[in-house]
Amino acid sequence: MLRWLARPAERCLGRGGCGSGSGAGGGGDGLLWHAELKPHASGEYSFAVAQANERLEDQGQVATSPASTFVGVYDGHGGPEASRFLASRLFPNLHKFASEQGGMSTDAIKKAFHATEEEFLHLVKGTWLKQPKIASVGSCCLVGAIANNKLYVANLGDSRAVLGHRGPNGRGVVAERLSNDHNVADEAVRKEVIQQHLDDSHIVVYSRGVWRIKGIIQVSRSFGDAYLKKPEFARDPIFQQYVCPVPLKRAVITAVPSIKVHQIGQQDLFVIFASDGLWEQLTDRAAVEIVFKNPRAGIARRLVRAAISEAARKKEMSHKHDAQTKFGSLDGFRFTNAPADIFSPSGQTVEPTVL
Repeated sequence: MLRWLARPAERCLGRGGCGSGSGAGGGGDGLLWHAELKPHASGEYSFAVAQANERLEDQGQVATSPASTFVGVYDGHGGPEASRFLASRLFPNLHKFASEQGGMSTDAIKKAFHATEEEFLHLVKGTWLKQPKIASVGSCCLVGAIANNKLYVANLGDSRAVLGHRGPNGRGVVAERLSNDHNVADEAVRKEVIQQHLDDSHIVVYSRGVWRIKGIIQVSRSFGDAYLKKPEFARDPIFQQYVCPVPLKRAVITAVPSIKVHQIGQQDLFVIFASDGLWEQLTDRAAVEIVFKNPRAGIARRLVRAAISEAARKKEMSHKHDAQTKFGSLDGFRFTNAPADIFSPSGQTVEPTVL
């Protein structure tokens, strides 16, 4: 029976801020919020989030019925408006199109993503003169839906869904990625973006330690981010003055999701849905091993804690490395100098000279 681990890690989500699916039954542990095992159509799911920033920009939700299950992970950036809009509109749109077509399908998912994007862009057009920054608000979007023994996974950005299934001869566990990371840190994604913009030699640049589209954003697909899709926003003097000074000739990112359909089999054990907050710290294999080797109760919280511990370990190693390699200013050194002439009565020493 397939078990879902919905949103086991997030960078910027606080207690009570998870949209529908994060209500009663949740618990707090400092800046870690969690909900223990709950039933869904194909098994059980666990839910946990960690807050790292003061501003809440992200949302997540799980919707269940006797016949199907829906999960959404919305990793916002630039503000909370896009992720909150997704939490309120994406599932109703998906339910509408699936009902009209007689069931879940890739076409219904595409239509739901498109409709929700258009609704948000309409909102931006109506409010951006009073709130210019809303044109720069966006969100990654990862969606999973189980219906008729099929798992549909759709995503924009670099949140990720990873399946854990039994290994050869039923031994151990194997990690299988069910989504594509739309991040130009991946060479294949960079090449794809460059190929789509052959007229722009600076479409992808290395800026502030990472690859970015136009030196601005790392993901090549997202929800919202109107100024990167509608050049009229980026060219407006008000927007350039208050938000972003980079004028654009045409759209540089899209909101077309990658969709994968997986037929659920007897060897499938669980799926982990999470933002890059988890995957920046844990490999796919490490995450599924944690789930496989530990009791299901509290497993989402265990994944979050593992990611936090790994982040702390990396930070400590970085600090130690900096302490070993950085000399600092001359004033930070203590000098012990030999005398200039050990036979001199005065025993004068030579002060250090910086050339």
